[in-house]
Amino acid sequence: MNPIVTPYGEIGLSKKAQVTQMFNTISTNYDLLNQVLSLGIHHFWRRKAIDLLKPYQPKKILDIATGTGDFAIEAMQLKPNKIIGIDIAEKMIVLAKKKIDSRFHGNDREVIDFQLGDSEKLLFDNNSIDAITIGFGVRNFEDLKLGLSEIHRVLKNKGAVVILEPAAPTAFPLKQLYSFYFKHILPQIGKIVCQDPHAYTYLHNSVNAFPQGNDFLQICQKIGFQKTTFIPLTFGICALYLLEK
Repeated sequence: MNPIVTPYGEIGLSKKAQVTQMFNTISTNYDLLNQVLSLGIHHFWRRKAIDLLKPYQPKKILDIATGTGDFAIEAMQLKPNKIIGIDIAEKMIVLAKKKIDSRFHGNDREVIDFQLGDSEKLLFDNNSIDAITIGFGVRNFEDLKLGLSEIHRVLKNKGAVVILEPAAPTAFPLKQLYSFYFKHILPQIGKIVCQDPHAYTYLHNSVNAFPQGNDFLQICQKIGFQKTTFIPLTFGICALYLLEK
């Protein structure tokens, strides 16, 4: 069993509460940090994920851990009737709504709706969602199996899930360079830009603790997903997963 990694290590405060606190704290600079730390590559990763959903032609999409809404925006190219983005951090939802209000108008704006929501207690009916997107949020689940079970429950039969997660490369010397960067340099950047070095120390620790590649797929298979695919991106620093119910 993988250890439970939390942002602040506060005894008596759940991982969910600490993750919520962390994302509310860094929300203002969240987009800038993603852009700087990934050198803009995160846009490419999301496009690759959305491309995998095109054959499914989803009409109702749920974006879990929506953050400031970038995955929901990317999903607009699928021409769905509805996209619902949920997040446990209220300040992230506020920023996501402002972003959408500035970019979409009229009928397009009505397609996307953002709301507070808990991935482990999804307020949707069984078999009611055509596709689910999750960008860099699954490793933040307090109970991974419960969160995946909820995703499986609300997803329609033959529906699909795409998940993006940071990953640790395994090949020399990228593995060593990656580890040094995430452990020593990334927290310093986080401290300068968002005044919360805990967020990026947590990023390194949570990536290391999260089951990766086929280990993650095995968990998804036990939950009940029938088709599971793992695609490493950008020399293995990002993992793209496709799950089908």
